[in-house]
Amino acid sequence: MKTLILAEHNGTEINQSTYQAVTAAQFWNLPIEVLVAGSNVNAIAQQAASIAGVSRVIHADAEHLSHQLAEDTAKLIAAAGQEYKVIVAAHSSFSRNILPRAAALLDVAMVSDVLEIKADNTYVRSIYAGNVYTEIQSTDAVQVLTIHSSNYPAAAQSEHKAEIYLAGVPSPQHKTRWVSETRSQSDRPALGSARVVISGGRSLGSAESFEQVLSPLAAKLGAALGATRAAVDAGFAPNDIQVGQTGVVVAPELYIAIGVSGAVQHTYGMRDSKIVVAINQDPDAPIFQVADYGLVADLFEAVPALTAAVQ
Repeated sequence: MKTLILAEHNGTEINQSTYQAVTAAQFWNLPIEVLVAGSNVNAIAQQAASIAGVSRVIHADAEHLSHQLAEDTAKLIAAAGQEYKVIVAAHSSFSRNILPRAAALLDVAMVSDVLEIKADNTYVRSIYAGNVYTEIQSTDAVQVLTIHSSNYPAAAQSEHKAEIYLAGVPSPQHKTRWVSETRSQSDRPALGSARVVISGGRSLGSAESFEQVLSPLAAKLGAALGATRAAVDAGFAPNDIQVGQTGVVVAPELYIAIGVSGAVQHTYGMRDSKIVVAINQDPDAPIFQVADYGLVADLFEAVPALTAAVQ
């Protein structure tokens, strides 16, 4: 039996979380294969073949996989699913959309957002926005799970190239179709893999303030911008930079929370950060309970002063 990793990529490069999923998959001590699905993604398959610990890359190339619709990708996984003991992906919106469908087609359960893998198909995961840890055990023949990627180090690159196997692709389904997408272009680092993240909350007051106050500091620190759900719901920031339980989970070396109250929905998505700095005018804000360093101050005064002090 083998382990299958569902690779997440943007058509140009593999997401860092896929490297972390490979590390998690090494627990089973089984041959690890990586599924790279898409259209004209030979370069992605070559990247996957260079990940240490990967024995084979399954290259599924077809025009109808160009946008990796969940229905088509799940069908692809299910077609070969019985060959594997474990099917793993990082816990992201991408895999959360695909793996439950694949698990249903395989008639097995899916375990989501695994923090720790233990013997006998036992997993530790959090509930109640990370306030309680629970152990669950699966008795299914095929284990389908997503892992909390920040809990695992990224696998290294290897000079040895794994075999690349060009797989057959099932015919496309016709229940859903790709219509369009809108991408925000930015010179900043990607939020999920940035070493420094600066997040703003609803206290910034407007989209204009969000950009004017945070962007200069982000530029000086080479940081990615994040936002709380409240800030996103208020229209201050786009949805794709929301940090939290229903957004992106980050674990940077430095996380700066500006005007962030510290609701559990948000802290779930940044609690694994190495160093957390909080700036808030409310000394009783819950964010100070998870911060390593806190500054009680008016953010509209403190942040420009901090930006000016950074060389």
